[in-house]
Amino acid sequence: MVPNLDKLIGISIYCTKTEGIGGRIKSSPEQFFVSEILREKSLDKISSSGSYAVYKLKKQGIDTNHALSDIFTKYGLRLKALGLKDANATTEQYVCDMTTGRSTNTLVTNRYTLEKIGLLQKPLTKKDMIGNHFKIKIEDADFTKITQFNEQDKILNFFGYQRFGSRRPVSHLIGKAILQKNFDHAVETLLSYTSEYDLPHNNKVREMLKDKTNYSKNFNEVPPQMDIERIVLDEMINHGDALRALRAIPIQLRRFFVEAFQSFVFNQTVSMAYEFGENLLQPQLGDVCFDKDDNLGRYKNDPHQRLTIPLVGYSYSKKNRFDNFISQILLEQQITPKDFFVKEMQEASDEGGFRQVIMQCNDFAIKEPYVDFTLSRGSYATILLREIMKPSDPVAVGF
Repeated sequence: MVPNLDKLIGISIYCTKTEGIGGRIKSSPEQFFVSEILREKSLDKISSSGSYAVYKLKKQGIDTNHALSDIFTKYGLRLKALGLKDANATTEQYVCDMTTGRSTNTLVTNRYTLEKIGLLQKPLTKKDMIGNHFKIKIEDADFTKITQFNEQDKILNFFGYQRFGSRRPVSHLIGKAILQKNFDHAVETLLSYTSEYDLPHNNKVREMLKDKTNYSKNFNEVPPQMDIERIVLDEMINHGDALRALRAIPIQLRRFFVEAFQSFVFNQTVSMAYEFGENLLQPQLGDVCFDKDDNLGRYKNDPHQRLTIPLVGYSYSKKNRFDNFISQILLEQQITPKDFFVKEMQEASDEGGFRQVIMQCNDFAIKEPYVDFTLSRGSYATILLREIMKPSDPVAVGF
């Protein structure tokens, strides 16, 4: 049975028939290791001369956004990451300085290290990254059952729990409110939405924040780790303007909220298409696909092409075989593609795009109690792990 948490983020099915091995993950950050993989030609361009510094960021116990914010605050380096990495993990990723002429060699703190590896003539972009390699310990699992798991090349490429908030799946709800231009509701959701999966103390704080008349009184009850909530609260106390409060949030997070709703629609579309019996393994005439070089185009009977499903945005076209599902979901959510252009917050507007349907998993290996594998850019290890483990309570076992 699919857990309720999965349904809250749009995932209503398993795509494998094997029995779950159970177990738990992330008892400590050292047990969940992930490292980015750059294209060889991108690595070859890194040298001792150039305008933009490239670093390897190694971290533990802090997410990417907070690490980069801390580096900017303390050292004045404005760095851009190719992907976001979780706090409860040991991670290695490439970051690039977006300003010329400034750099440092090595920074060391108790939660991250930043090591300069060279210079580039142009900054790195997401296209420079192939994917991520994972080494994950699954404790207390029945590994005798994993020998039956041979379907890693058929896993549906859902967006994972982190995209929405594992303990409090709320990001897409904030994004939906922004798209509906209901900025007051977006602020209320961000501040006071409670979840059965969240910690009791957090829920207690959020219950207090449901009382908008006592924002000033309750401000000091909000813990430092709820830094975004404190930013929004401060603006609401001083100005009482919900749109202004939302725009005080870092721009990448504003965009993230809208992208999270986009991801929710994608998850629901894939779930519905799978349940309806659509062929998701093989692209068909008229489908949009990625080729072996990650270029988008129509299907040409090329075995290297990989099927995609649209990510809805303001440029969404109904000319695809999944539109029946997408349009039904948008109708239920009371959203139209045009809503993804937000005049009042244009920086969070989203044109849309495409995402491959089947996860690309390579080098899958079992070294009990660890599993090793490599996923293409944008795919979530937790989505592969949920098919292997099939947890009844994902949060309780570390997801």
